[in-house]
Formats: sequence, structure tokens, C-alpha cells
Amino acid sequence: MKEIKVPELAESITEGTIAEWLVNKGDQVEKGDPVLELETDKVNVEVNADTGGVITELLKEAGDDVEVGDVIAKVDETGEASGKEDDSSGEDASEEKTEEKPDEGKQEAKEEKTEDKKEEKEDKKEKSSDDDSKKEDIIATPAARKRARELGIDLSEISARDPYGRVRPEDVDEHANGSSKEEKKQTSSGSSSDKKEKESKEEFSKPVEREKMSRRRQTIAKRLVEVQQESAMLTTFNEVDMTNIMNLRKERKEAFQDKHGVKLGFMSFFTKAAVGALKEFPLLNAEIQGKEVVKKKFYDIGMAVSTDEGLVVPVVRDADRVGFAGIESEIIRLAEMARNKELGLDDLQGGSFTITNGGIFGSMLSTPILNSPQVGILGLHNIEKRPKVMPDDSIEARPMMYIALSYDHRIVDGKEAVQFLRRIKEMIEDPYDLLLEG
Repeated sequence: MKEIKVPELAESITEGTIAEWLVNKGDQVEKGDPVLELETDKVNVEVNADTGGVITELLKEAGDDVEVGDVIAKVDETGEASGKEDDSSGEDASEEKTEEKPDEGKQEAKEEKTEDKKEEKEDKKEKSSDDDSKKEDIIATPAARKRARELGIDLSEISARDPYGRVRPEDVDEHANGSSKEEKKQTSSGSSSDKKEKESKEEFSKPVEREKMSRRRQTIAKRLVEVQQESAMLTTFNEVDMTNIMNLRKERKEAFQDKHGVKLGFMSFFTKAAVGALKEFPLLNAEIQGKEVVKKKFYDIGMAVSTDEGLVVPVVRDADRVGFAGIESEIIRLAEMARNKELGLDDLQGGSFTITNGGIFGSMLSTPILNSPQVGILGLHNIEKRPKVMPDDSIEARPMMYIALSYDHRIVDGKEAVQFLRRIKEMIEDPYDLLLEG
């Protein structure tokens, strides 16, 4: 009998949630066949069988949290479903015994005994199925079910503190530690329980729907809070006149697409401008490690992409060495992979700076949150025509975009942040100079 374990996924990933089993108990698998889909905080990955055979046991359920090294299933290498040989051998043995002992009285007694055993087994099966249905009726989080299985505790014995009766891991631990929640309930008056029930009903006087957060969404929520708690994050703003860049795109878009097979978009201009500004202000391309500042000499730019399951940030590698067409092609490729859930861990790791474009959703102004451990993120917004005073004091309607830079004030001073954003504004407003400088 072989065990299927959660494999090493990446250095930063130690746990995940079983999203879906791809096999059932009794299924035949070959070595390398995918057996389940594991949801991690970054991507969904398939776990493959280490050996061929028949799945004899699934030790975890969909929705359970698992860690690297956990045994999740067992495989019979003989390739035959467990229990078949035992049953047949048992039947042969009983037949042989009845032939050897022709005594009718003993044979009848034996048959009665066998029937009694069968009835007992059926009763046990019915009882176990009833118990299983009762367990399924109990509302409990996957983590609580896992904890209860580990401690050998029946969920029906646990009293939940949740007003909706949902059993949580802390309820299981409290039950295991021997704290008597029943005594607490007896000492409290019936009026207090009625009051609690009334309060829970008053919390939502209208219909609501509850659903568990995905592991990715939980991780996003956790990290966003951590960033705000662990960094001194500030945001500075500026506005860019997009007239020249829009004219350039209009002039070159057909020739560019004919030559490279991709459209000339705004993101390649902002990516190149960001790389140029990062070279002038290297602290925005750094990170803090303990008491050291690590200045990165490479320019791997993360591109925030919105998917149905949350925001992901795939990385355009070596953006300083790739041309405009290469950047546009890579952005398209990574965005498609993100929406099709095909991104690998390598596509998401190691970025040095991030660009997020809320303008595609109509955002006029926002304060982007840092993508830790990075210390800078550039936010782009919607383009709107606004009146602008020109050098000759005339007023024109110009296509304007607000841009924002959030930065970690622990290592980046306000002066550097403002100058960084000002440099990007200058390069975007003079895209010919940006093209010449590469």
C-alpha cells in the first residue's frame, strides 16, 4: 500500500485547500495521473499520483486544509480493488468446510450463524450511514472537521459558540481541553440564550447569503492588512497630459500591428517609463530585509490582473531588455493565462515593482496598496478630457490621466517619490524621447 502526499510546491507555499478530487475511491490510476486540484494562495495546482494502482482510501475531503507532507490518499499497487480477494477466499473456505463436515445439524447451525452475522453487518452499515448523515447535517468549517478527525472527536458532541451553530476549530479545541461548555449553558439563564438568539436575528433582518472565502481571497485579505500594518505607506499623485502619446499611437498603430502582430497599448509606454524612473531612483526598486536595504539591479515589473477569484500579479521579466512589442505580447499572454487559471508559480514570483491600471474599470483616482515586499506601486487611472491652461495662457480640453505612486516611507522619502512620479509624467508627455531612449 502506497501513500499519496502533498508534494513540495514552492519555497513560499506550505499549505493549501483541496479544491476538487479528480478521482474516487476504487478508481484505477497510473503514475503521474492527476488525483486532485489544490488551491494555494497564488495558483491552483494539480497533485499527481506517485505510483499506479487502485485508490483504496481518500483521507481528506474537498474543502479541507492540508500542508506539505500530509497523507491525502492511499493506493493499492496490486491494481485490484481491495476486499474482492478476501470475500472470494472467504466464500471458498466456507464451501470447503461445509464439504468436509457433512453433519446437517452443524451445517444448519453454521448457516444460521452466518445469517446472524450478515444481519449484524447490515445493522451496523445502516447505523453508520445514519451516523454519517447526522455528521453531514452538522454545520462545521472544513478546518473544524479536520481538527475533530485528528483528535477523534464526534462533531455532534461539540457545542458551537457561533450564533448560527457553526462549529469552528476553537470549539473543537475547547471541547478537547475538557472545558465544559454545557455547564456554562446550564448556569446561564434561559432569558440570556433567548436574548442571544434575538440579537443574532436582529443582526440581519433581511435575507443574506454566506459563502466561504477562497484561499486566494483569504491570502489577499491577510497580506493587504499586513502591508498596512508593517509598512509606512504613503501615496503621492500627479496628472499626465496624454495628448502626445495618443497621437503617436494613432500614427503608428497600424504599422506596429502589421510588423509585430500586437496592438500598441498604453501599458508598454508606462512600463518603459517606470523602468527609466526606477534607474534614476533605485530605492523604489528595492526591498527591506531585516536591517538591510536590498537594491535590485533587475527590472521585473508586476502587472496587476483582475480575475474572478481575485487579483493576481504576474511578472514581465527583464522589462528593460524587452521592446515595446515584447512587453505588449507578454502582458497579453500573462493576462490570458491568469483568466484561464494557467499561471505557474514562476509567473508570479520575484517582481521588483508593480503597475496597476484601475482606469480600465473607470477609476478616476485611487491609492494602490503595496505588493509586499516591494516598496513601490504605480497606479494608472481613467483618461478624461479636462480643461488645461496651456503655456500661452489659453485653455484647451486635453485628455488627462491621474497617476498615483504608493511607496514605503521607511526607505523612500517624499522628495524621491514626488520626483519619481514627475519623471514618469515627463516621459509619457514626451513619448518620442521615451522611444529614442528605449
